[in-house]
Parts: sequence; structure tokens; C-alpha cells
Amino acid sequence: MPCEISMRCRALSPSATLAVDAKAKAMRAEGIDVIGFAAGEPDFDTPVVVRNAFKDALDRGQTRYTPVAGTLELRTAIASRMLNDHGLRYDMDEIIVCNGAKHALYNVFQAILNPGDEVIVDKPCWVSYPEMVRMAEGRPVFLNCPESQGFLPKMDDLVKCISPRTKAFVLNTPSNPNGCVWTREQLQALADLAVEHDFYIIADEIYEKLVYDGVQHYSIASFSPAVKNRTILINGVSKAYAMTGLRIGYACGPKEVIGAMVKYQSHATSSANSAAQHAAAVALTMDQTPVEEMRQAFEQRRNKLVELVNAIPGLSCRTPHGAFYIMMNIHGIQGKSIKGKTIDGSLSFAELLLEHAHVAVVPGVAFMAEGYCRLSYATSMENIIEGLRRIADFVKELK
Repeated sequence: MPCEISMRCRALSPSATLAVDAKAKAMRAEGIDVIGFAAGEPDFDTPVVVRNAFKDALDRGQTRYTPVAGTLELRTAIASRMLNDHGLRYDMDEIIVCNGAKHALYNVFQAILNPGDEVIVDKPCWVSYPEMVRMAEGRPVFLNCPESQGFLPKMDDLVKCISPRTKAFVLNTPSNPNGCVWTREQLQALADLAVEHDFYIIADEIYEKLVYDGVQHYSIASFSPAVKNRTILINGVSKAYAMTGLRIGYACGPKEVIGAMVKYQSHATSSANSAAQHAAAVALTMDQTPVEEMRQAFEQRRNKLVELVNAIPGLSCRTPHGAFYIMMNIHGIQGKSIKGKTIDGSLSFAELLLEHAHVAVVPGVAFMAEGYCRLSYATSMENIIEGLRRIADFVKELK
């Protein structure tokens, strides 16, 4: 039968985060007051100087194709930011600009994986990592990082995941969905393993600017030349600069890998948005005060959210040190019911919470973390307080 969907696409799962966000938006369109903790994007306005740069680019006619790898202006700004922030030097042929950090990740997997190659992913994990690996005909191998370990790995467990087919490890610190931040010692242990067993480290650092409590983010590529030669850094302007819709991400890494990504992208999407590339260059080189102000606001929101969640009987969460998410433990209320419907897992909890309390959260099963739900504090303090009041009232009604 020729008229059918490919097995590759049929095997994929849709993004649960976008699905929940879409349902919440549909309810709002019907006039329902829904408080959303689902979306993974800052609620702050894009900095004025960045918005003006985007407008200026349009007025100057920057609406044409750019080089596939990105404009020289933006790649120079990326190289400068890498040098200033991490002491890392990248040449222009070691940098590619993509249509968001998600697209950069997709390109990496397509560039380095052959059928059957294994990629180690620690879980809980962002919903798209395993699906992207499968889309490139690779096989995700999962490293369990339970809450009792702070959602961080034990190196002995990581070693057990390594095989002759291991091609890469996905490093996401600070983490989506749990906000954990790897220590320097853990990063060094991973770096040593990558060199010893000769695999890539795909370092997703999109949340690197959003760390709290004086915790420091370390870029693993800065540890040694041998580690840098095996690391592909993924980053972008979406989270730190509130530019999610402009879709500018980038990758820095060995020129052979970046060259393969450029070839792949040339046939898939060509270049990224030209005017947005100019705006991104301005964001990376401007005074970084707006980034720090946003980080401080997120830290205050995190503190309030953690306090309110832990005050609800049956619910709990750890204090994350990065990103803008918490993982809310719902094990204490599983098996309870409301109006004849039982909470038998994170999916039913999220559905019933949205139906009865008009609060949107993402079920942990989407992140391979059953028994949890992810809440984003990329929303106002008022929404956090009101949303947690509704959650508390919802829990009180459970039988």
C-alpha cells in the first residue's frame, strides 16, 4: 500500500509539553481562566535593544538568504561570547547557526549517527532527545537518575551504559525538566570517560545563564583540548534573552562535525532567519544586565514555587539550582480520586487538574519520570501564588 505514513514517523511520540500548552490555550480561547505551568519559554519581553535590532535589520533589507552556517556577524558574536564566558576559542568553520537550539540538536544527531549507534541519555530527560536519536536511526540508552540522587547520575551507573556502540552522551545542565546542575567533579568524570571510550559529548547548554544560589555552570568543552575535540556545544538565544519565537540556536564543535551539519542543513532548511540573526548578534554583544535581571526574578519565583508546593500534603519537590522548572513529586496522592476519576499516574493527574482546577502542568511520563509533573516558573509571581492555591484546593478535594 503506497499511500501510508512512514514507520519512522508512526513510531514517534508527539511533544507532550506542546500538547498541554495547546490544550490550555484552547481553553483560554473559550474564556476559561487557565493558569499555565507548562510552557518552556520566558514570559519576559524581549529586550528593547534586541527588538530594535530586529526592526533595523528589516529596514536595512536584511531579508535575504545568508550563508548556510550563519552570518559572519553572528558567528563572530558567538565566538566572542564563548571566549568571554568560557575561555573557549572557536573558528568560523567550527560554528553553525540553526533554526533554534532544537534544530541544532537535530542536525547533530543526523551528522554523527549511523544506524544502531547508541546515545546515552540520562533520565528524567527532555522529551525530544530520545525521539531525535531515533529519527537519526540511533538507539537511546537511558541512565536512571532518581530523585534520591538529586536527579544526578552516579558515574558507576554511567559506565555500565557504555558499550562498543556508544557514539555520544547527551549532557543537559542545567536540566530540563528537573533544573539539576552537574558539579565540576561529575563533569570531569564524564569528560574522562569520553576520552577513554572515544565518544562525543553533546552538551545542551541552553539554560546556562539561569543558575541560582551562587551555583556555577561549567562548560565541559573548556576542561581540556581532548574533551573539546569530542564536544558539540548547543546553545541559543531563546531562554536567556526571551527570544523563543525568533528561532536562533547554534552549535560549536569540531569542524568535521560542524561541516557535516552545514551540508545537512543546506538541503533541509538553508539558513536561519536573516533579520533574527542580526538581533541575536546584538543580544550576545549587548550589556547583559537584562539577562541578570531576568535570572534574579526567576530565582525569586523558584523560591516561592518550591515553598508552596512543599506546603501541600501529598506533594513535594526538590529545590532546583538552574533552568526554570521543578519536578513535583505526586506519589503521595496517587490512587486518590475526584468525582469518580482516579489519579493513577502523572497523565491522569495533569488531565484532572486541568479539568477541575484549570491549571496546566506537564505529566512526568513525558520525561520518563512517572510519578512526577513538571511545573515551569516562567510565569508571573501572581500566577504562581494563584496556581498553587488552586492545586492545594484540588488536592483537598481528593478522596
